[in-house]
Amino acid sequence: MESMGSMKRSHYCNDLGSANVGEDVILMGWVLRRRDHGGVIFIDLRDRRGLTQVVFNPERNPEVHAKAHALRSEWVIAIRGKVTPRPEGMVNGKLKTGAIEILVDELRILNKSKTPPFPLDEEVEVSDQLRLTYRYIDLRRPQMAEALVLRHKACQAIRATLNDQEFLEIETPFLTRSTPEGARDYLVPSRVNPGRFYALPQSPQLFKQLLMVAGMDRYYQIVRCFRDEDLRADRQPEFTQIDMELSFITEEDMYTIAEAMMVTLFKATRGIDLVTPFPRMTYNEAMSRFGNDKPDIRFGFELTDLTEQVRTCGFQVFRTIADKGGMIKSINAKGCGEFSRKDLDDLTGYVGNFGAKGLAWVKVKEGGEWQSPIAKFFTDEERAKMGATLDAAPGDLLFFVADTPSVVHAALAELRLELARRLGLLKKDEFSFLWVTEFPLFEYDQEAKRHIAVHHPFTAPMEEDLQYLDSDPGKIRSRAYDLTLNGTEIGGGSIRIHQTEMQEKIFGLMGISSEEANDKFSFLLKALELGAPPHGGMAFGLDRLMMIVTGRDSIRDVIAFPKTQKASCPMTDAPSTVARKQLTELSLKPDWKES
Repeated sequence: MESMGSMKRSHYCNDLGSANVGEDVILMGWVLRRRDHGGVIFIDLRDRRGLTQVVFNPERNPEVHAKAHALRSEWVIAIRGKVTPRPEGMVNGKLKTGAIEILVDELRILNKSKTPPFPLDEEVEVSDQLRLTYRYIDLRRPQMAEALVLRHKACQAIRATLNDQEFLEIETPFLTRSTPEGARDYLVPSRVNPGRFYALPQSPQLFKQLLMVAGMDRYYQIVRCFRDEDLRADRQPEFTQIDMELSFITEEDMYTIAEAMMVTLFKATRGIDLVTPFPRMTYNEAMSRFGNDKPDIRFGFELTDLTEQVRTCGFQVFRTIADKGGMIKSINAKGCGEFSRKDLDDLTGYVGNFGAKGLAWVKVKEGGEWQSPIAKFFTDEERAKMGATLDAAPGDLLFFVADTPSVVHAALAELRLELARRLGLLKKDEFSFLWVTEFPLFEYDQEAKRHIAVHHPFTAPMEEDLQYLDSDPGKIRSRAYDLTLNGTEIGGGSIRIHQTEMQEKIFGLMGISSEEANDKFSFLLKALELGAPPHGGMAFGLDRLMMIVTGRDSIRDVIAFPKTQKASCPMTDAPSTVARKQLTELSLKPDWKES
């Protein structure tokens, strides 16, 4: 192998164009592909910026040409040569450097490479396991490199926006104490404090609130967080949050700052000018119209409540469910009246995955006639009234689910998404933001027989609902807000409780005794007693946000070194066993045999 010697890269492989013709340049990178055309050797040279065609001509330099015969895919080379226009008819309009090529005068082979585990010069299907095992190879592929470049640009845009608004970037600890009311913690044993454990933070939540008590009134951090929970495509054991907290603010201030950050981010990464303010919707409205609290508003198919209309109809199933306090809701799938019976059977099976015991359907024909197994159970007047409520027209397909409110909402929310997928309505180059506000403060956990926080126990209740604290906590709305994008929650936050008495009251309603509260949160309660200002904040999931920005289907595609769905790393073989001595030093007594 050779060294770079006195050669110093003058340009990246995507920098050169017709304006550079005649210049002597030095490029360095990886051989993407090699072509031998009648003695002249063409190499596509790649670095993270792009490609440049370099040419080894035996008439120009026989010695260098002979050396180029040895080059293979993914060898690392440096070349010096002259920029020349490509011959007539050989210009590649799809390539930024497609109008020029480099006639090589000097070649240095900096390193060889074995045959890569998968090709990098074409779009091929590669298993996730293989990609993650050789992630450093996977990241050489342009589409993967582009995702990391856009992630970098996004972080720069975030910092620029928040710095301009006088935020302070402050780091918070990774080694902290375990607290309840969240996902499972990753625990770290302490060597110097035997029998005691740190927890890796699921969020900097308490520390950022303490920073507000400290007077650091505008804090942010792009921070790594950890949760030991079951994984799926949009979850990782370690993930990145855009975290912020502010003092002396209301919800409106938070909306304005978050929207400004999104505007800058999308301009920097996609060149898109977002329109603000983003639309808003209360939690109750979102559940009523879309069946979930993070609705995708890029398309229609909204839910319509027919419970009262069908309470006295001739269809026994609807009547019985309405009488038992259940709910009957419908979706009008506009223009889907040509769906086949197989399509309908498939959709019936699909909603069954979400608890629905059936899916009634009606095809609307000319003159408003109903084609459906349930049509005979309704009078002409009932059909006409339901059709008017649903804005039914010939060619439409009406779907009905009757069950408990939770099942109805879950089934129809997923049905509308499945319809959108089948009809090609989920366009990855369309971005629809929505604020969802006024979440319930509590939900009742039937298994634990107590109220639990919908967001977290530090969220402030709405002032007009304080009257329900003692009489009906389930009625209390919170000062919480989520920002959704294309049906995915990308960020959430709230105005916090800043008074000790209210925080203790909320702990009590959640079944957390004074002793437990003092054991787990004494540092927070003490801080609230020492002049805590009104404050609130928000956290965005950077990985999830970038997945949508880049049009990917998994957050693994926007993280440099992600884990598998079993929270393992095939590349480094983590997690791994450790020596018994290491465990002994941590005062741990393993009960498994050492391998």
